[in-house]
Amino acid sequence: MSKQDGSNRLVSGPEVDDTTATILHVDLDAFFASASLLARPDLVGLPVVIGHDSSRSVVTAATYEARRYGVHSAMPMARARQLCPRAIILEPDFRLYQRLSSQVMGILDDVSPEVERLGIDEAFVGIAGLRRLSGGANRIGAALRERVRAETGLVASVGAAGTKHIAKLASSRAKPDGLLVVPDDAVLGFLHPQPVSALSGVGPKQQERLARYGLHTVGDVAATPLERLMAWFGEATGRHLHDLAWARDPREVRERPHEKTFGHNHTFSHDVTAQAELQGEILRLATGVGRRLRDAGVQARTVTLTVRFHDFRTITRSRTLPEPTDVTRVLVETAWSLLDALGGLPPVRLLGVRASSVQDAADHGLLWDDTATWGSAERAMDAVHDRFGAAAVAPASMLRRERKRDDTGPSGGD
Repeated sequence: MSKQDGSNRLVSGPEVDDTTATILHVDLDAFFASASLLARPDLVGLPVVIGHDSSRSVVTAATYEARRYGVHSAMPMARARQLCPRAIILEPDFRLYQRLSSQVMGILDDVSPEVERLGIDEAFVGIAGLRRLSGGANRIGAALRERVRAETGLVASVGAAGTKHIAKLASSRAKPDGLLVVPDDAVLGFLHPQPVSALSGVGPKQQERLARYGLHTVGDVAATPLERLMAWFGEATGRHLHDLAWARDPREVRERPHEKTFGHNHTFSHDVTAQAELQGEILRLATGVGRRLRDAGVQARTVTLTVRFHDFRTITRSRTLPEPTDVTRVLVETAWSLLDALGGLPPVRLLGVRASSVQDAADHGLLWDDTATWGSAERAMDAVHDRFGAAAVAPASMLRRERKRDDTGPSGGD
């Protein structure tokens, strides 16, 4: 696996044989950080950390300059400051990230009808049927990277191979700003020296368990008989490890038309008990969720409220609506009712609002007689926000609230 700071970078030249590389993995380099720097070119080359400047916050992303100090995403912000005292903290802009992601995914859709989105900043692209018209992985991968840079200002690394697993590993090794093509006859030489963490599904706990049996590299796993792996780790896990260690991955590129859930979370800088403050935060979070639903052209039928208390105990409450919606007012009032149903609460540390059970937007009827009017008004506000910024038009209760927040969204789940 490539190191997060790019020090283990490996790229291929145009002369490498790409005839067996039928799958690309396209991954935007340090996406949140790179996107934020588009508006702050004066900070390029400096250790920049994306997140909220609060001891209770976590790192959303970090530039490669900050990563060299050991800073990485999901790290407590206080720890990041200890590791990199010179770090420059920038607030995240999730609306910007969503817009740029949509642009990049549109570019991928232009190139191939086989695009499988993995998240906001990465996707698999099937290119098996494109060689005659567009060339192979070398040409297509290079053209994709050039177009992404020209049209968005972002940098993408691309891995190419005959399987998803190897293509994803290749893009990781190519970071930052590289293209790595791995032909079939070079796969095992590329794969076996890598640490066991290169195998899909192997996290820190699994690494420790593998290490107890002397398995530190993928080659170690490959050299272990299947029967022994199944005895140690169970039949399913043993087969999974054995297959991936020998680069067996039959998965095809499958289109994922849109996210399954749309959510935002917020960690307060202080524990909150006032109902009005909790309701105000739900308003802000649900407003963001509603905008993302409309931008994606989908509607949701289930609204979920997440509440984490001062002692880290967390509860969720959900409600399924009679009809799918993308109207912010519906999302807000549903989440408010879920909060009210909880009654008196201990001090609250975090709130989250999530919309799920999504489907393509259509005319599904009305929850209230004026829902259609509210939906039209919200789309008009969306257009104003796109042109003049998010602060141009907003509910008065939101304008009165402080602007710096510890959001962890957008999220595809909890």
